[in-house]
Order: sequence, then C-alpha cells, then structure tokens
Amino acid sequence: MLKKSVFNFLTSTKSFSKMLSPLESAKQAAAFKAVDKHVQNNYVIGIGSGSTIVYAAERLAERVSKEKLNVVCIPTSFQAKQLIVKHDLRLGSLDTHPTVDVCIDGADEVDVNLDLIKGGGACLLQEKIVASCANNLVIIADYTKDSVKLGDQYKKGIPIEVIPMSYVPIQNKIRNRFGGDVNLRMAVAKAGPVITDNGNFILDWVNFKQSDDWNQVNTFIRMIPGVVETGLFIGMARIVYFGQADGTVKEQIFNARNK
Repeated sequence: MLKKSVFNFLTSTKSFSKMLSPLESAKQAAAFKAVDKHVQNNYVIGIGSGSTIVYAAERLAERVSKEKLNVVCIPTSFQAKQLIVKHDLRLGSLDTHPTVDVCIDGADEVDVNLDLIKGGGACLLQEKIVASCANNLVIIADYTKDSVKLGDQYKKGIPIEVIPMSYVPIQNKIRNRFGGDVNLRMAVAKAGPVITDNGNFILDWVNFKQSDDWNQVNTFIRMIPGVVETGLFIGMARIVYFGQADGTVKEQIFNARNK
C-alpha cells in the first residue's frame, strides 16, 4: 500500500486551491474542453501522464458520475494508474482492450505540425504504446508548450529511453551524428539515474540542432541498438488544445498538407 502522503503527491496539483494561477487555469481549461468534446459513452480512453492530465481525470470522473458513462481507462504510467484509481474510474489494460477510442495526453512542446516532444516525466514508452493504439490522440497543454519549431521553448531536451547497458554507446552515436549533448538523467530523491516504469534509463538530448525532418531523426535514433523509444511523437496527434492564461482555449488541428 502507498503511504497517504506519497499517494497525494502522485495525484495532486494546485487544484486544492480555489484560486488557480494563470498557468493552472490554462491547464484546466484545455483538459476540460478535451474531455467534454472527445469522451462518449462506452469509450475506451487512454489516460496520459503529467500535471495537465490531473485535470482531465478530474473532469472525466465528474462526467462519469453525472452522466453515468460507461468507460474504460487505460493508463500510460504509474501516475496515470493512480489517478484512475483515485477517481474510482474503471481500470483496463491493452490486454483486454487493445483498441483505444481516444487517448488524452499532455506534451512538453508542440510545433506547428503537431509534432511533439514528450517524456519529461519519463513515461514516454507507455505513452507512445497507448497512443499508437488510439483512433484519436488528443493533446492538452498550456500556452507555454505552443511553439513554431521543436526546441524553440522547451530546453530540457528530447528524452530517449534506453537499455541501461547501452547508454554510453548511444550517447556517442547521437552526438556524432547530430551534435548537441546527450545526458543521462539523474534522479533527485535517490542516488543514481532515473529508472523508468520499465526498468530503463532516460537520456536527454539537449542543445540539438532544430530539424525540418524530425521523422528522419526519429527513425535514425530508434534504429540504434539499445534504444527502446524516443520522446519524439511524429504525426501522431490529431488535435491539440492549448489553454490560455485567461481561461480560453486555442484549438489546433492536424493538417496533412503541412507535413
């Protein structure tokens, strides 16, 4: 059993305050709109990870209670599973529900083509698996994640999940091919590196040169032996809701002609 303090840390945000900051208001607005527009009765729903998803789970629980919706929730991480449990939502898995109607997830940065950087919370592998099973990937984010090009605003790098024994060769291969710095992500509350839900390491590729063909970059990195997955989500999102500081929401739809 999780201690109550740990459980609360995993599943809470500033929503305990009646007066949300502009940033939290933006997250809440995006999350509520996505859940209201894209969730229907009898849906299988992928529940993403991150601070904005907390509001999505909250809104989903409200709708399930008020409208008596029958939905199944597929988690993308330990945090997502705890949110589902906290709100008494029906927990499912890809074993029993391999096709997901809609996946609602956050992002660290979104460009004009709706290509994404994800994985700041080290959940990128399971997030991408669930997203790949979804008929519709809906991204919710605040205004700080809205960029023209990937790397314009998000400076923490592109996360790459790797098998532990391979991280040094992978660092060298990425640096030699693309430049930049490739850092092993270190844990804060423990000694040593961050360990993902899957038992792997995370590399953060920072100071990279911005690309006009992220699909090519993503393919090259994924082909390196030992790379499990990258935090580049290319051509996967179909719609993004950017919450604004005033509580309004900017909607951006995928346009194949921009690719």
